[in-house]
Amino acid sequence: MNIREQTEKNEYIILSPYASHSRETKGRDKPEKQCDMRTDYQRDRDRILHSKSFRRLKHKTQVFLAPEGDHYRTRLTHTLEVSQIARSISKALRLNEDLTEAIALGHDLGHTPFGHAGERALNEVCKFGFTHYEQSVRIVEKLEKDGKGLNLTKEVRDGILNHRTKGMPSTLEGKVVRLSDKIAYINHDIDDAIRAGILKEDYIPKKYRDILGNSTKERLNTLIHDIVNNSMEKNDIIMSENIGTAMQELRSFMFKSVYINPAAKGQEYKAENMLKELYKYYLEHTDKLSEEYLYFINELGEPPERVVCDYIAGMSDQYSVMKFEEIFIPVFWKERN
Repeated sequence: MNIREQTEKNEYIILSPYASHSRETKGRDKPEKQCDMRTDYQRDRDRILHSKSFRRLKHKTQVFLAPEGDHYRTRLTHTLEVSQIARSISKALRLNEDLTEAIALGHDLGHTPFGHAGERALNEVCKFGFTHYEQSVRIVEKLEKDGKGLNLTKEVRDGILNHRTKGMPSTLEGKVVRLSDKIAYINHDIDDAIRAGILKEDYIPKKYRDILGNSTKERLNTLIHDIVNNSMEKNDIIMSENIGTAMQELRSFMFKSVYINPAAKGQEYKAENMLKELYKYYLEHTDKLSEEYLYFINELGEPPERVVCDYIAGMSDQYSVMKFEEIFIPVFWKERN
């Protein structure tokens, strides 16, 4: 019995009967020889962690566009915080921590530069539409590794696709990530908004603070414990009505106070217009795409509209600005001596 087989055997002893056991995965679209050390979910986690799309998250907006400061969240640090929260919950509930981590690390791979502003822009101009959760799946199924994709298990892809608010993940691990995503961004966005000077802790309505806590630490502790206590030994991931309602209302408060606040979002229209212009340009000049994206059009027969969308969605904030300046901003002539 090798290490992987021993790990799979131990899962039946250690994990909850409601957990997703590695040996019972629905598998990959393309069968592969199994690793002698790692389970399928561990391999999925590692593939996401080493992917180009994951590395690019460090230069993509979470809430604040191009913030001046080292401590504001990026899409990457958000992803890591989601992973930490989700793993804590899964571990307490004796779920499959490896599957949870893989879903968490991959859930936002498809995000555009400039966050949801970029997502809105591409959804408007691309005839196929655009959502970051569908793009995340497209990345792991098609775009990574020069059109081969990462060949992840069905459970990981299902969790990535269904992490959105209206999603219905098929595994408890996916449900944990879905809630952890909201817990993470509500709380770290409060922290960033306070740092930015557009929010103070006592601006948060007292009725939410009384229920959830008066600091990020207290709120995280309350929310995580509530999920664990209400989901223990159950085939579902649930919150108490009181805590769940308070979290949803706090989320609504954040939309009004931060997510549509001109102080935080006043530059978004510029980002949207910029990405729309880049889309139009590259659709008319597909020969200007990088070689890997030309391969999708010329060799794999992918529609140019879809591939141009892939190209722009994959850009970091800084790279999209650089390409826009390179294409549309004139360079002044300098006399050479």
